[in-house]
This record gives sequence, C-alpha cells and structure tokens, in this order.
Amino acid sequence: MLRSFLLLLALLLGANAPAALAAESPPDVLARTTTQEVITILKQDKELQRGNLAKVHQLVEAKILPHFDFNRMTQLALGKHWPRATAKQKQSLVTEFRNLLVRTYSSSLTAFTDQVIEFKPLAMKPGETDVTVRSEIRQPGGQPIPIHYSFYKTAFGWKVYDVTIDGVSLVTNYRASFASTIRQSGIDGLIKTLAVQSARGETMPVPRNGS
Repeated sequence: MLRSFLLLLALLLGANAPAALAAESPPDVLARTTTQEVITILKQDKELQRGNLAKVHQLVEAKILPHFDFNRMTQLALGKHWPRATAKQKQSLVTEFRNLLVRTYSSSLTAFTDQVIEFKPLAMKPGETDVTVRSEIRQPGGQPIPIHYSFYKTAFGWKVYDVTIDGVSLVTNYRASFASTIRQSGIDGLIKTLAVQSARGETMPVPRNGS
C-alpha cells in the first residue's frame, strides 16, 4: 500500500511540465498530462530502477516537493498547537516534516510495475480556489485504492495541502500523532522525535481505513 500510494503521488506531482503550464493548468489537467511522461522516465531510467538514492533524492526535491505547501500542511497537522510554537519552532517543524516526505518518497519512487491510474472528472466552478482531485490506483489481484488530493490555488499555481488515502486524511492522521507527542514532551519533544526519525532514515506510515 505504501509503495503504491507514493508511486501515484510521485506520478501526479513529479511534473516535468514547464513552470508556466504548471501555474496555468487546472490541477486535474496537470495531473493527467504529466503522469505518462513521468511513467516513461521511471521505465527508462535504470539508475532510478536500481534505487540510486542520490538521484532519487534529486528527483524528489526538484520535481515533487515544489508542488506541496509544507507550511500549510504542517500548520494543519499541528492544529491548535501551531499558534503556541515560536517562529524558530515552526521553522524546525516544517523542515522536519518536509524531510520526512523526502525520505518516504525516495524510498518508494521506484515501485512502479503494472498499476493502472484513473483520474476522476473534476467539476471545478469558475473562480474556485480549493478543490479535490480524485483518483484511483488499480493493481492486479487487489482492490482499487482511492487517493484524493486537496489542492488550493496560490500566486505560484496549485499546491497540495493534504492527501486522503482510502478515506483517511494524512493531515488529520498526523494531527492526532503530533498532539499525542506534544502532550507528552511538548513542541520541542515533537521536533526532537522527528529529527531522530530523520537520523535513522525512517519513513512515514500510510494509514488505511479501519487500521
């Protein structure tokens, strides 16, 4: 499940489209038009297939993470605790959360085999600035996995601020986890926990409904 989810996210957000196209295209169009190109790269690049971590990290940093708003994601994940954090703590939290995603994508980007990706039609109203792009990943022998992306429009184009996997929001999932750590050891304790995970090279678990 983790590999399939991260693969799809990489395909969706690892756009090689020009910056102007990324800024002007609706989120669903951007997703569909870039998916095939990234699939081609994954199939042709032998170093990526062999798990060259340095090259994978470069790909993640350059092509995937720019499509996320980590400040907003971290703020939502912290919830009521965000205003209590100092400016320095907020910067550290955003950095550590971003590092967590870098490690997770880098460890899973080469997982593409024979999955089929289907994007659902998006009915976006004129002037709408917050939408959900719905997709489904199909794989032989398994149930389809719905993966939905929460996008909002910024001055720099559409950005992802949450991902819902099989009905479970990553932001909501992390809010509960982060809140538990903060209750036990404070905001500095959460930062330390994330930093320790980073030093160990740990990746993030992906929630499933009913788990």
